[in-house]
Amino acid sequence: MHNYQDIDVDEAQAGVLTIKLNRPEAYNALRTQLLKELAQALDHANDDDNVKAVVITGSDTVFAAGADIKEMASLDVVGVMNDPRPSYWRRIALFPKPIVAAVNGFALGGGCELVMHCDIVIAGDNALFGQPEINLGIIPGAGGTQRLIRTIGKSMAMQLVLSGEFISAEKAQSLGLISEVTIPERSLERAMELAEKIATKPPIAVRLAKESLLKAYETTLESGLNLERKSFTLLAATQDRNEGIAAFMEKRKPNFTGK
Repeated sequence: MHNYQDIDVDEAQAGVLTIKLNRPEAYNALRTQLLKELAQALDHANDDDNVKAVVITGSDTVFAAGADIKEMASLDVVGVMNDPRPSYWRRIALFPKPIVAAVNGFALGGGCELVMHCDIVIAGDNALFGQPEINLGIIPGAGGTQRLIRTIGKSMAMQLVLSGEFISAEKAQSLGLISEVTIPERSLERAMELAEKIATKPPIAVRLAKESLLKAYETTLESGLNLERKSFTLLAATQDRNEGIAAFMEKRKPNFTGK
């Protein structure tokens, strides 16, 4: 196992790797070290065939309360231009396996942006989401303006980014920012259930499905449909596709091997 300072990484169980943000003294603020470790942990998870899905979580009361303000205050314009964090965010965004987030408490600023880097989000009913960067004279810098407007629409994205207001888990679900709301004690358990279910599915199909779904964010319908069709066709060459169809016809449980 790798030694991390700002995150805890558990051994993969039932195909699921769990990563816990662990800077309780700073409300899990996403300083450079934490983002670097998160990117590294995901790189290792990508290389590990035993890992089929990842769960990212924080504590019972905070997911991540934003960037590290003390660290940010020390950077001038050159420091910001040379900031390594965009490269870490990019590695998180490009991680090809499914990420399920379990969110309790604050998911603000960079924390809300991390939520949007995840594929499925389960939140406790105590969760709060927002982009309060405007209160510091800055704007979201890890995709908040771009992903938020694509997810919840122009008017609501403008409201959150320009006012710095927070929204509840219930509101976030109604806007499509998250998929389910639970009691806080159940969010991690539910995220694990979903991740474990995904981990039983054929890995190549899961990977191509995630890629196709994410492509819909940033491309035309026609090019997205082309990618979907190519991926659909490619899967015809996999053993898992033949196994899935055979198991269905024979009314038995499929045995997927990732081939």
